[in-house]
Formats: sequence, structure tokens, C-alpha cells
Amino acid sequence: MRTVVIIPAYNEAQTVAEVVRRVRERCARVIVVDDGSRDGTGELARGAGAEVVRHAVNRGLGAALGTGIAAALARGATCIVTMDADGQHDPTDIAELIAPIERGGADLVIGTRWHHAATAPLARQLANRTANLVTRVLFGVRCSDTQSGFRAIARAAAERLDLRTNRMEVSSEILAEAARLRLRIAEVPIQTIYTAYSLSKGQGLVTGAKTAWGLMLRRMF
Repeated sequence: MRTVVIIPAYNEAQTVAEVVRRVRERCARVIVVDDGSRDGTGELARGAGAEVVRHAVNRGLGAALGTGIAAALARGATCIVTMDADGQHDPTDIAELIAPIERGGADLVIGTRWHHAATAPLARQLANRTANLVTRVLFGVRCSDTQSGFRAIARAAAERLDLRTNRMEVSSEILAEAARLRLRIAEVPIQTIYTAYSLSKGQGLVTGAKTAWGLMLRRMF
């Protein structure tokens, strides 16, 4: 397969270069979507060996993933891997993540963090369980880690996704689209690297509420 790794990034100068370098040890083609950063994220990613696609202004995670997926498809990707720029994902898990697609057994693979749930901060566990419940109620999708940013998508599936949300609700929207399109979804356990920096990212109470509202709007319209 021709695998392309997509890394959406907004003001991730602290970690993006090291993330790109580690990913390129496992996958030659890396595209960083610089989502309007103001701290040199794009330049650092390019210096580490990534191709950089830039948004002139910050548009949000959903928009960055949409741009990255389109760029990967245009470059002939047969499998697209998405991962975060904050260093919480271990690139050594990429091989396991794409394996179900390589075997022809899945169209979308979610890297789930919760097989080591005891090591996860309680706030993260609660936020994730809430997001899982909202996704299940609104879209009928069961997934143990709906908000995971580490996922793999087969080309044929990526070409059919109709992503409309611009921000963090995109993670659940991808699963909603998978259900609508009757894609085969698999889950693969992944490692999570918790640092003070990575824990400062992600969803808090306010962001979680905005995400839930965005998903309800997506469901209605």
C-alpha cells in the first residue's frame, strides 16, 4: 500500500518536528496541515521532512483533516493515517493500525487508547465516555474511543467521506459517515504518551460541550 500520514497542527512548534522525524522512520510520506499557526509550526515541520499544506487562518481540526485527506488522495495514497501533532501517539503503532486494511478486513481503523484506561487521567476518561455516548445516541455507532485522532482510512472509504464540521466534532463525524456508508470499522489498541504538554491539548468541559452541540447540528441537518 501507499500510506500517507496526515498530521493536522495548530501552534505545535514545541513538538511537531520531533513527531515528523519519528513518523518518517516508519512512513516516507508525511503531510502536515498547518492550520494557521503563528509560531513557525509549518517551517519546523518542513525542516523535519514533511510536506506542508497551510491554511491562511485557523479553521479547526475538521477543516485541517479535510484538507489533509484531499491532499493525500491527490498524491495517490491508498491508505491514509491521521495522527496528532502533540506527541501523544507512538509512530511504532502505525503498522498495527494499517494491518486490518492491508488484510482487506476493514475500511476504517480506530486506534483506541483505553486498553490502558487505568493510566489515563480521570478527566480524559469521563470526557471520552461522554463523547462515546453522544456518538452512539446520535449516530448509532459503538466505538470505545470515538475521539481518537490516530486512525487509518482506506482510499475507497476516504473518497466517499462527506465531512462538513470544521472543529473537534469531526472525530465523531467520521464514525457517523462510516455508519452511513456502511464501512467496516475495526479498533486496534494503541499506546498513549501522556505529557504535561499533550494533556494541555484535547477536550475540556467547554470544548466538549461545543463538540456535542456541533454533533447535534450535524445530526439534524
